[in-house]
Amino acid sequence: MMKMIDVAKRANVSTATVSRVLRKPDKVSKDTREKVLAAIKELNYQPNMVARQFRTKETKTVLVVIPDVTSPFFSEVLRGIEHIALESGYRVILGDTENNINREHEYIELLLQQQADGMILLTARMDRARLEEIANQFPVVLACEYIDELDVPTVSIDNISAARKATEHFIQLGHTRIAHIAGPMNVILSRDRLKGYEQALISHQLPIDPLYIKEGDFSLESGYNQMLHLLELEVPPTAVFVFNDLMAIGAIKAVKDKGLRVPEDIAVVGFDNIKMTSVFEPNITTIDQPKYEIGKKAMDLLLNLMNGETLERKKFVLKDELIIRESSGFKRI
Repeated sequence: MMKMIDVAKRANVSTATVSRVLRKPDKVSKDTREKVLAAIKELNYQPNMVARQFRTKETKTVLVVIPDVTSPFFSEVLRGIEHIALESGYRVILGDTENNINREHEYIELLLQQQADGMILLTARMDRARLEEIANQFPVVLACEYIDELDVPTVSIDNISAARKATEHFIQLGHTRIAHIAGPMNVILSRDRLKGYEQALISHQLPIDPLYIKEGDFSLESGYNQMLHLLELEVPPTAVFVFNDLMAIGAIKAVKDKGLRVPEDIAVVGFDNIKMTSVFEPNITTIDQPKYEIGKKAMDLLLNLMNGETLERKKFVLKDELIIRESSGFKRI
């Protein structure tokens, strides 16, 4: 069965252009329109019937694209989105990309086929130009992740500042050998948290040791494995700032399995403040993101866009907080 993207490739245009030809042909040049219509006929493309049905009215549906539905972090963000959506008479369709950029593009196909009135992206891994093209045609909001200098409504925290705060907490406790288990470097959140970690070290005249920086993949298992690598160093760190709480839990498990103690031998700080951090032993010091508020604000912005309102402000940076618990320990003498 042919998809809109197949027509776009055959006509050598974007899927957004194909969508415009189907929805508003008068907005497309004659040459481009004829090229697209020829490709549609050649491929025997049948536009989605649901999209055809809703072409003149709202679907009362919003699409939320998430990088990993198994992550406990996103459950609270989704709750905030859904509460506002339901209050406004909208239902939510959830798309899980499983951290796969191709899946991100596949879900956008639903928007192009008008099976949703708008979209909230909790992941922003696609090409910037492609995302701008989509946002120029449909109501789109980014939340949690972001792209620098992108003219799309965005809700997040200051990840650089938050990571700097977490690292400086260790410095204030007297640590000088501080490591970082990062997220994948193809994700802007990972790069920004690494940047905050490095800024804290530089501002306190501490060296940045490449051996102390390990790249994980968001998972508990990668936190465990990367912590083992750190512990195997000739001079291991005394403190580790971890990209997220799941990896921090894995890191603490690795420390325990090596017969060491947290925080006495290795102090650990996570990120996100998922519910598990307050009951895990030891309780985990972490950066709290206002997850529910991020979801609510993102949905409010999407409603404004879907109602045709012009947003005077598009960038919203919500406040984070360092939650100090047992895993970071006390001041070193």
